[in-house]
Amino acid sequence: WEGHSSIIDEIAAAGVRPDAIVVSVGGGGLLCGVLRGLQRHGWSETTVLTAETDGAACFAKALAAGEPVTLAGITSVATSLGALSASSSAVQMARDDQPTEAYTVSDAEAVGACASLLDDHRVLVEPACGAALALAYSPRQREALRRFETVVVVVCGGGGVTHEILS
Repeated sequence: WEGHSSIIDEIAAAGVRPDAIVVSVGGGGLLCGVLRGLQRHGWSETTVLTAETDGAACFAKALAAGEPVTLAGITSVATSLGALSASSSAVQMARDDQPTEAYTVSDAEAVGACASLLDDHRVLVEPACGAALALAYSPRQREALRRFETVVVVVCGGGGVTHEILS
């Protein structure tokens, strides 16, 4: 988690203090790092919006239940989000330590967000990252961000992307 927490150090060093941070979540490693970094900087009022695809939504279900739950399987193209259960630490930290909201997006929204990022910034990422990007790019999801003035979207992961996955 300490390595992932350095994302917040970099944001702080750039002079940005976001109202919200959007992060893709699977089992919760990246999320725990982001939460730890927020705590270290005393940014307790920053809202964390997690995103995962409908077919890999173990964290959203766990946050709603207040404890980890186990999915029967992963039915998403975002296979790197493919944890059957979120870590208990991620659920506890999100529930108790930081304002956290969980969102789910369709595979089509995640893949569409990958394509939009490629068009806009010439950066290719995999659908797991596209889940977070969908909160900004998908017309159906964008409402989640409207109430925030400064939003940071953590753009992660492109090593697992192929043309087949994006088709």
